[in-house]
Amino acid sequence: MTPRSFVAALAEVHLDGVFNPYRDRCEVHDLADGAAVRRRNLRDYLGAVEKLETDTIWMGRDLGYRGGRRTGLALTDEQRLSMFGRAYPGSAPAKATRGPVVSERTAAEIWGVLGRLELPPLLWNVFPFHPHEPGDPMTNRRFSARELAAVTELNGALIKWLRITRIVCIGQDATAYASSFGIAVECVRHPSYGGVTDFRNGMQRVYGSKLKPAAVVQTALF
Repeated sequence: MTPRSFVAALAEVHLDGVFNPYRDRCEVHDLADGAAVRRRNLRDYLGAVEKLETDTIWMGRDLGYRGGRRTGLALTDEQRLSMFGRAYPGSAPAKATRGPVVSERTAAEIWGVLGRLELPPLLWNVFPFHPHEPGDPMTNRRFSARELAAVTELNGALIKWLRITRIVCIGQDATAYASSFGIAVECVRHPSYGGVTDFRNGMQRVYGSKLKPAAVVQTALF
């Protein structure tokens, strides 16, 4: 498995009611080559993660319409793209959309913690696409069992290829699924819907002294 072959396999998946950012173009927001930009973003990111030899995934549920749908990167909005070079050397993702930069609160919280680590995790989702309500692409919904089945083999290949030994689940939706891969799983609360404090405390519990004090990295991140 290589970054190119993995992203190519993702780009082949087509599901009704699902926006595949590596295949599809949003007629409202995307540049003409938006899907190609996102494929390149992900290829470079996976290549950087492979070189870092990180052994941990932070796993969310799926891509949101304000974040990963636009960037092609899990748990990452456009506001955080400039931070990639510092966290993942060799990765410099580009904006794939027209208009002003769009931010997402969840991404801000994720990157607020990620920037405090010496060795960053791979950011990924149970479902690596954006499921939306029928006829309303700028909404978020939970993926179906049928949709999840279409990507489980790819998720397993990713974990094996990058030699992942631990999954930190961001929210309960990922926990049962992650356990099926037979590696260590820990869970922290998702930062949305009033979960910010619990999320931060959960990451402190998971990483302990490996987390730098927030004040040390605040200026660099924000």
